[in-house]
Amino acid sequence: MVQYTLAQSPDVIIPIPGKDSLKAREKAMDQLIEMMDDGRLTTALSDGFAPDQFIEVKEPQLTDTVKQQEDDVVEAVQVLSNLANLKVKVQEVRTDALKVRELVDLLFTDEPISEEQVNELKDGFKVLKTFAQNNLRYREARSQAEEARKVLDAALK
Repeated sequence: MVQYTLAQSPDVIIPIPGKDSLKAREKAMDQLIEMMDDGRLTTALSDGFAPDQFIEVKEPQLTDTVKQQEDDVVEAVQVLSNLANLKVKVQEVRTDALKVRELVDLLFTDEPISEEQVNELKDGFKVLKTFAQNNLRYREARSQAEEARKVLDAALK
């Protein structure tokens, strides 16, 4: 995409798909005439205007430092998004996992355990495993997210 402006009206930007070329400038000229006919351009071009008089508006080139900072921000947002997803997963199974954990404690007491509780325990091991794995991942992601939060805070200043 190339953008053109006029010396007489630098606030007017005319975007044209493609690169700067004679054809692109002719398309910009068509848009300029249309803007003048519609009354959207109030600048009078009394001496006439030719396509080669358009001024190409170039986007400022980003320095390597800014590019790296942008990449760091994208990575930080991804890390924080991962943290949010893991937190939700942990919260979803926490209550069920804690119930199963209480049943695990029964295994280490002299109190009798019912067959129903044993079946509940066996069924709950998967929930307990899922919770434990997600909780470990969440804690690891949280420590990584601290740095990501700093990166994001620095970019938002």
